[in-house]
Amino acid sequence: MTIESTLIVITPFGMPPYSARGLTQSLDPITASQQLRRTVNGDLADISAVQFQKYSSVITCQDMDAPALDGIWPGQLVQIDCAVELSYLTGGAPAKNVVPGSSREADGYTFYRPRLTMRVVAYNNSKDEWAASHQWSLTLEEV
Repeated sequence: MTIESTLIVITPFGMPPYSARGLTQSLDPITASQQLRRTVNGDLADISAVQFQKYSSVITCQDMDAPALDGIWPGQLVQIDCAVELSYLTGGAPAKNVVPGSSREADGYTFYRPRLTMRVVAYNNSKDEWAASHQWSLTLEEV
């Protein structure tokens, strides 16, 4: 029997039971996606290149057991089924790949969890021995 403790799936590493309850994930545009400049008239112009429309993500958690971070190193390629949802007007199309079965509609919008291919930027794994608690974080950027 498999115990599902989180929506997030990290392939190829997975997530052991009791290592990801109460998990938090952020999904933010990468710094390079924002290229704004002022014209000589003072208007703000967007000169961003579409190929830089990618996400960074930080996943943090505190739970009983250690996460599956053994063998993960900065630069490693992983696939993340996100916990964070994105949305668009129903009838449109998602900007990112959709985690199968994660789409839902409400009030004219379609919500979905993105499946992203990312590289590990950094991670942290610590344990509070007395409280029997593991704290960990994983920082990622979309490839």
